[in-house]
Amino acid sequence: MHGLPLADQYGQQAPRGPAAAMFAADQASRGLGMELLQVGPGTAAVRMRVALQMLNGHSVGHGGYVFMLADTAFSCACNGDGQVTVAAGADISFLRPVREGDILVAYAAERARHGRTGVYDVTVRRGDEVVAEFRGRSHTIG
Repeated sequence: MHGLPLADQYGQQAPRGPAAAMFAADQASRGLGMELLQVGPGTAAVRMRVALQMLNGHSVGHGGYVFMLADTAFSCACNGDGQVTVAAGADISFLRPVREGDILVAYAAERARHGRTGVYDVTVRRGDEVVAEFRGRSHTIG
């Protein structure tokens, strides 16, 4: 079951469109077992299980992996309309440690967009618990 999009596991239609195509080609995110759960105008949700190789020297999830999950959801949310959009900057607040086996879901939502610049917030959850908050700034190119 690991590695299949959530939609396929439950017989629902898998996410489609430009962001889903971009995610399908994202070897870095998919190589970590990330799954695109949903994508819509300015929104996305991506899931990842924290694996043993993602733990740091304190035996908790390395923040870089949590950041990458949030960044992937951010990327899908800001590329949903088919325009090539890249990150202009981002920051994250780690609120709770994550552990091996935790299933994290990053929920991204567009907050503001003006011209070629956008602002997106991403909440990373373990079940009902918020473990991190991420804010990304995007720039549409081409």
